[in-house]
Amino acid sequence: MNQLNIADQTAIEMMPGFWGKLIHTDQVSLAYWDIRPGAELPLHSHVHEQTVNMLVGEFEMTIGGETQLLRAGDVVVIPSNVPHSGRATDQPCQILDVFSPTREDYRAKFGG
Repeated sequence: MNQLNIADQTAIEMMPGFWGKLIHTDQVSLAYWDIRPGAELPLHSHVHEQTVNMLVGEFEMTIGGETQLLRAGDVVVIPSNVPHSGRATDQPCQILDVFSPTREDYRAKFGG
């Protein structure tokens, strides 16, 4: 058994206002985000399917040109190669992103 506690992981500011704790397996990457109020996620896409799990707060996300406000408890799936961007509202938020396949780019740059 390979047991980890996310509280023991070191947060890294991976982009302005986005502090992440990463865990990688052979098949998926988990990114636990603490996001500062007003932090912006620039428009981008990647080959990874991404499942966004809103844990705390609110995050305005635009996926494939459609904007929605995500609140705690919301889950949204972003298919591979679909452009998306976002912005934290005026309160801190926490998100768990699950990426498949593994984000080797994150592992190489940030570890985890």
